[in-house]
Amino acid sequence: MGNENFTVEVPENKQYGDYATNVALILAKKQGRNPNEVADEIKSKIQNNMFGKVEIANGFINFYLKPEFLQKKIKEIIKQGKKFGKVDIGKKQKVQVEFISANPTGELTLGNGRGGFTGDVLGNILSKAGYKVEKEYYINDAKNSKQIQEFGKTALGKGQTYLNDYLKKKIEAAKSKLNKIKDDGEAGYNLGKEVMKDIKDFIRNKLKIKFDRWVSEEDDLYKKKRVGKIYKLLKKKKLVYGKEGAQWLKTSEYGDDKDWVIVRETGEPTYFLSDIAYHQNKFLDRKFYKVIDIWGADHYGYVARMKAAVKILGIDPDRLDIIIMQLVRLVENGKEVRMSKRTGQFVTLKELVDEVGLDAARFFFLMHSADRHMDFDLDLAKEKSEKNPVYYVQYAYARINSILRKAKSHFSFEKLDLLNHPSEKDLIKSLIKLPEIIEDTAKDYQVQRLPNYAIELATAFHKFYTDCRILGEEKDLEKARLALLMATKFVLENILNLMGISRPERM
Repeated sequence: MGNENFTVEVPENKQYGDYATNVALILAKKQGRNPNEVADEIKSKIQNNMFGKVEIANGFINFYLKPEFLQKKIKEIIKQGKKFGKVDIGKKQKVQVEFISANPTGELTLGNGRGGFTGDVLGNILSKAGYKVEKEYYINDAKNSKQIQEFGKTALGKGQTYLNDYLKKKIEAAKSKLNKIKDDGEAGYNLGKEVMKDIKDFIRNKLKIKFDRWVSEEDDLYKKKRVGKIYKLLKKKKLVYGKEGAQWLKTSEYGDDKDWVIVRETGEPTYFLSDIAYHQNKFLDRKFYKVIDIWGADHYGYVARMKAAVKILGIDPDRLDIIIMQLVRLVENGKEVRMSKRTGQFVTLKELVDEVGLDAARFFFLMHSADRHMDFDLDLAKEKSEKNPVYYVQYAYARINSILRKAKSHFSFEKLDLLNHPSEKDLIKSLIKLPEIIEDTAKDYQVQRLPNYAIELATAFHKFYTDCRILGEEKDLEKARLALLMATKFVLENILNLMGISRPERM
């Protein structure tokens, strides 16, 4: 079929089945045949116990799941419990997800939060998909970097770059140590270490993100001479040349549109050179099969040169995936909130989480595709009603637990064939999507599927709850519906766990 791919989708209109595929249309176009004839051939070869009906409409093949298949899935979900949704496309391959990685020059911003929650959840999904995942934070703290040197000037009272109330307190607390330092880079590096203590504490305890490794540019790349070694390697490959007093890397020969400076005219290495050393360490020393970097919107122009760099190292650039997180805008009362400390409005991620809570912060950031700018609706995030999507999902979970606490009988698998109400079947169809959600997201990193799926599942549950009486029903039907309830609880638990969102049993 060449580069053409067929799709299997869930139709918006239920009359077109539970799943539909355009494979016959794709094949018919390639073979110069009638799509319905191709569809008939495919239909005649389908043998399975899943589908009660397979229909052809305008070249599409529509599949309708058997009620018995759906009913058996309830038993499967409950037996698998926390493991339900797990797939094994990863085959234990080593994958690294590097995210946040902010300069240690102050508190984390909203943009750091968006990338932070995306990276954390993507790592969880990849683990669920069978990959061996490591989450990593890269600290840009090289003493020779311009940012750290400017930061050092501020620390020594020679400048005001990055200065705010938070930093004034950190400088005051470190005064005795800083007074012994004369070098700007050294001062910036040392003050950065103090800032990183707060950042690490905030990430672990407030954001509930667990990194497997924290890598320091200064300690792990410069002090271990990895940057010097990579420079020698690039020169040995005859890929470095001098121009305008600086040293340039021939990235244009490896897919980029131009060459880049790796050593400035001052003799100091650029960020780019240390990043090449860092990625050499990831791929060649630590043997990651795949590396996923999550960067801010200001790094968009950096992607092609980094891809070219790994190609220079003899690594397939497709093994490096870079996700660019677009900007976040705070909105309150329908208007953008100007992020100014002087007006008393929050600017840091800590202030946002304190204002709306971690669950709302995580859910709202995760709801939007990384490649789109997003508005963070403060009013909606603080809303304690079903208008708030995270509240709506958590309320479904709390309601399930409330019913299970009140139930006097235990669920049973014996009469699952009684579950034939449209709302029951729709709920089961939503439940069985979790493995597909995990697999698809592990392949394309579109983590917004998870919160959107959670909303879909909560909606299906609330509809079932409204349409189908559970407690006090005829005994066999009550036990069957309690089984469906238990299956729904497990799936909601799994999806909330993946997103790092709490599961309140009472609301």
